[in-house]
Amino acid sequence: MTISIWRYSHLVLAISSFLLLTLASVSGIILSFDPVLQKTQPYRVANFDQISLAETLPVLKKEYLEISELSVDANQFVTLKGTDMDGKNVSAYIDPLTAKVLGKPEKKTAFFQWVTTLHRSLFLHETGRFFIGITAFLLFLIATSGTVLILQRQRGIKHFFKKIVKESFAQYYHVVLGRLLLIPILIISCSGTYLSLVRFNVIHEKKISHKIDFDSLKEAPEVKLTDFSIFKKTKLSDVQSVEFPFSEDVEDYFLLKLKDREIVVNQFTGEVIDEIPYPLTTMMATLSLDLHTGRTNILWALVLALASANILFFIYSGFAITLNRRKNRIKNKFKSDKSQYIILIGSENGSTFKYANALHEQILKSGATSYVGELNTYTVYPKAEHIIILTATYGLGNPPTNAGKFLALLEKKPQLQPVNFSVLGFGSHAYPDFCKFAYEVNNHLSLQKWAVPLTEIHTVNDKSPDDFKLWLDVWSQKSGLPINIAPELLASKPKRLKQLSVISKTEISHEDGAFLIRLKPAGRTTFTSGDLLAIYPANDYRERQYSIGRVAQDVQLSVKLHNNGLGSGFLYNLQPGDTIKARIIGNSHFHFPKKASAVIMISNGTGIAPFLGMIAQNTRNVPCHLYCGFRGASSFELYQKGMDSHIAQQRLTKLNVAYSREQEKQYVKDLLHRDGFFIAKTLKENGVIMICGSLAMQQNVTEFLETICQSENDKSLSFYQSHNQVLMDCY
Repeated sequence: MTISIWRYSHLVLAISSFLLLTLASVSGIILSFDPVLQKTQPYRVANFDQISLAETLPVLKKEYLEISELSVDANQFVTLKGTDMDGKNVSAYIDPLTAKVLGKPEKKTAFFQWVTTLHRSLFLHETGRFFIGITAFLLFLIATSGTVLILQRQRGIKHFFKKIVKESFAQYYHVVLGRLLLIPILIISCSGTYLSLVRFNVIHEKKISHKIDFDSLKEAPEVKLTDFSIFKKTKLSDVQSVEFPFSEDVEDYFLLKLKDREIVVNQFTGEVIDEIPYPLTTMMATLSLDLHTGRTNILWALVLALASANILFFIYSGFAITLNRRKNRIKNKFKSDKSQYIILIGSENGSTFKYANALHEQILKSGATSYVGELNTYTVYPKAEHIIILTATYGLGNPPTNAGKFLALLEKKPQLQPVNFSVLGFGSHAYPDFCKFAYEVNNHLSLQKWAVPLTEIHTVNDKSPDDFKLWLDVWSQKSGLPINIAPELLASKPKRLKQLSVISKTEISHEDGAFLIRLKPAGRTTFTSGDLLAIYPANDYRERQYSIGRVAQDVQLSVKLHNNGLGSGFLYNLQPGDTIKARIIGNSHFHFPKKASAVIMISNGTGIAPFLGMIAQNTRNVPCHLYCGFRGASSFELYQKGMDSHIAQQRLTKLNVAYSREQEKQYVKDLLHRDGFFIAKTLKENGVIMICGSLAMQQNVTEFLETICQSENDKSLSFYQSHNQVLMDCY
């Protein structure tokens, strides 16, 4: 089965049941507070779990003229039915140790009775019960299909609770809350389904029938109630009810209905006459009722209320996600076999469609023929001159739902004429597999004989209109087709920004033009070194990201001031006391490792920023070796004092600095070559290498690591990357 089948099943099930689910959830929320209110009543005595029938029954027999039944409800309130010494009928909550009346059982309020009937049968009697039973089963199927979707999104159960990047409010909390409340929702659905199956005799409950040989019953030796062995062993907390003998004839007996069995007891000798355990179906029905109603535990009742409320949220968020996808439906003027330009889309949540549609409209305006389709619809295009692929990557490196078949189709259906192709990947640097599927598509196209690359593969980070415009300008120039889409048309205003106050900022005093700025987030904010701070200097769609070093509870950035730099200029002009609005982006693939024999950090320039925080947070004194490159000693002065302090506190084991324009005029790669054996040994002994800085530096370092891993460890660099021993965050 493909992920699309599960997704469509999930949607169809939700659509077909949302009205009944809404009614059941609203009524379920209300009813979950009934057991909470019940348990606040003062009818339960202290040390209830320690009281035995041998202690309470003799007291009751002494205080009441006649007793027909003693029962214990889910709240562990003891109810007695009988006649008092004045001959009056009694039905009351009593203290089992003193026989004192504590109160009278009251019927459910009319409101709770009304809601209960709505929840059970929709006021439609057996027909309504049938529909509610079906709804419970559909909820189980919805939860199951949703679980499969999360497993496929997270690439297995191992990553089930791995962090989700917040692409939108509805998408993020639909997944996060779905994972957290999966078990309660499965319990609600399974217990409701089981109770319905029992109700309609699909599952048969066997009725207990005691077989008693009345001729063998004896009245002697008579034993006091306090000495009945079975009464001594039976605690009130295990009792559902005790039915008393109707008369003093030996044929009448005590009938004990416990949690797991029924016991018949001789009223004179205390002998157990018959004992029958409840069948599994009965036990399951009782358990299902307890779990479905929360009648036995206040905390569980509140969990049920929360789960029911979240079912309502899932209904809202699920439809919000679906409507968002449908906003970007494709509208084609020309058929695919008549079009010169074929735009193929891979998108999970529909956000990529707006870029494709904007390009599609511009191509049509130029007078050319254009067709927009999904990657899974790829086929032979006899008139195609250009194939343009815009694709996102789903979850942890997977193709989106509408692109999973593309690579197979590409091999089966070659084009009949040479066709130019261009690939644009959409993703987020917050994911470790940034635009992985786009790179796979580009690589496979490059191997096709008919495919001619028009441009190099480009990527768009976090839906950046600027990234898209950069690719569009290159593509327009290469294709000869004048295309102009204003970034503002594709921009989305940033949401859920947090306020940060400027604590301190250093001045520029050296040729690199770097400075440190420290910011304090307002309120409780969870982040760590290696995460990213996204700022919006012009208060528009334009986003600038900086790697965070966490120092104490503050965000510290190391920034190079560029001439006319939008982000760096904005930050440098801030003064202590100023406030900005920004968002913190989790970057979990570039956090300080929790388990590592040693950590080697490699950076150049302001790429040192996250390492400043990581070293400061290294309170366990994991061996840390920093290799960093700067132009000259004056460039490093900004960080020298902090490094000396870290070395003194043993948070930094060794500092290695290369100056490209002073002293020996070295680069970082020269220091690495010098210590090649040590670096290979660190990897071999489960150490971790972290790289942050320019892409040019990253390329030099990875080439060196590939060589040293092969020569010293007889393994490729990819082996260590796949084991999360080589982590990179470069720009």
